[in-house]
Amino acid sequence: MKSLLFLLFSLFLITTDAQNIYSKAYGNQQNPAVIFIHGGPSGNATLFEGTTAQKLADKGFYVIVYDRRGEGRSKDENAIMTFKESFEDLNQLYNTYHIKKAHILAHSFGGIIGTLFTNEFPEKVQTLTLVGALFTQQKTYDHILKQAKEHFKNDAAQLQEISEIENLDKNSAGYRKRCYEIASKLNFFNMPHPTPESKNLRAEYEASEFYRNNIRNHNSPIKFYQNEPLNNLDNTSVLKEIKRKGIPLFAVYGKHDGIFSEKQLNNLKNIVGKKNFKLIDNCSHYLFVDQQDEFFKFIELTLK
Repeated sequence: MKSLLFLLFSLFLITTDAQNIYSKAYGNQQNPAVIFIHGGPSGNATLFEGTTAQKLADKGFYVIVYDRRGEGRSKDENAIMTFKESFEDLNQLYNTYHIKKAHILAHSFGGIIGTLFTNEFPEKVQTLTLVGALFTQQKTYDHILKQAKEHFKNDAAQLQEISEIENLDKNSAGYRKRCYEIASKLNFFNMPHPTPESKNLRAEYEASEFYRNNIRNHNSPIKFYQNEPLNNLDNTSVLKEIKRKGIPLFAVYGKHDGIFSEKQLNNLKNIVGKKNFKLIDNCSHYLFVDQQDEFFKFIELTLK
């Protein structure tokens, strides 16, 4: 009985260099492993875990979620927020859960980490799926500011703010932060027409322990931009290299995720292949909540 329970559910605090990394596994160990990489910096996996992880496991996957070192529930004042550190945490997940290969689901900024990890450790990745993930960061910021200029063309104060942002160091935490603040003003992260299903998912999440543990370390972006020399990346060539290595690439995005331009998404579709790319209607950045059924359909088709 105890072994059966372990197969169905497991929770670990992973010790890495004396630091605790929060992680939890859902489903049967014998099923294909899926690792979810959350967004950020200053993110966590609570929304995915609270709305999606168990349901995805019920469809025949062994789903592993975790919060990166120094972010969310993996508190660590000494975390330095570099890609190398993120890779160490991911590799420790493989060891802890006795995984040789896994499907990577990478959301938002997690897409940058997932892409770089896959390129560096291709032997550990079955597939890489970009889920509303960043891949050409400066083009995303340019698109946000271009849309903002058009939207606020008759608002002198907002246009002045946009001009100030454009004059910031583009490789700084402040530039990134203010671009996303503008995107939030434009409702770029919200689905246009919330459905009863999406409203229920949000309400259930906000009433759950996961929402109560929605911990944000607001120093994470500052540390990342101080300590990680590789930032504001264009991973187009890296994705092409991953494809050359024979690792299947998939991409699923919200049609109304305002932080990506049509040109960006068309370029990504050309890289991963038309059959491996999906745009979901009435859907924005958090597509596993906005349109969960459509998200699951894509994942089941591609990962199995």
